Amino acid sequence: MDIETWINKGIESAMLYGPKIIMAIIIWIIGFWLINKLMKRVAYLMEKRDYDPSLRKFLVSLLNWSLKILIILAILGTIGVQTTSLAAIIAAAGLAIGMALQGSLANFAGGVLIIIFKPFKVGDFIEAQGVSGTVKTIDIFTTTLNTFGNQLAIIPNGKLSNENIINYSAENTRRDNIITGISYDSDIKKAKNILLDIVNNYDKVLKTPAPEVYVNELADSSVNLSLRYWATNQDFWNCHFYTIEEIKARFDKEGIEIPYPHQVEIQKTI
Repeated sequence: MDIETWINKGIESAMLYGPKIIMAIIIWIIGFWLINKLMKRVAYLMEKRDYDPSLRKFLVSLLNWSLKILIILAILGTIGVQTTSLAAIIAAAGLAIGMALQGSLANFAGGVLIIIFKPFKVGDFIEAQGVSGTVKTIDIFTTTLNTFGNQLAIIPNGKLSNENIINYSAENTRRDNIITGISYDSDIKKAKNILLDIVNNYDKVLKTPAPEVYVNELADSSVNLSLRYWATNQDFWNCHFYTIEEIKARFDKEGIEIPYPHQVEIQKTI
């Protein structure tokens, strides 16, 4: 093949692929410039909305690589590479990985929902999945609670985000409901006045809303009274334990009987 033929083929190739290569370079430069601008904007918005740092970093990285893959596929398509089969391979690989990591992905999705919607935060006392405790950490895949007994409970976020959650710290105050049984022979009004006197004279019990006492149930062996009062989250348990102890002491002092099972020994005579 002579030089003239080589030159002609070179010119034909340049005329055929040159515009495509130039277009691919333009797409590369503009595409990656736009991605960098978009990533900075997304990171700024996430930081402004107080997204968790670990979640923010992961989401920015995931979006960044996803957009870059799309740019690369667009460039390959521009220069004439068939990307249909390549996209199908990538989709099949993604599906296989998703099936293999189904549980982990569910936990990740749950972690994202918890961090975004914030049903609780670090330091809140919650009850979920049969466990009660103070939230110690909220990670992407799990949430860690410090239980009342100072044990660590690690709960997968997938289950946590799909079940009921009781957040005891969401409000500043809580209402207690203490059920106390008295005998049928005891004076109901006197017992109610004693219960109200106990909580009204304890400075940690809130006076608004006012404490209340109701007859809750006429049980088989007792009249059950319901004492309801409000306290701050900080003072709730102090009020609860103090009130229970004072009820026993005051009822004994005032002659109000609290029924309890009795065992009677029967002697047989032969």
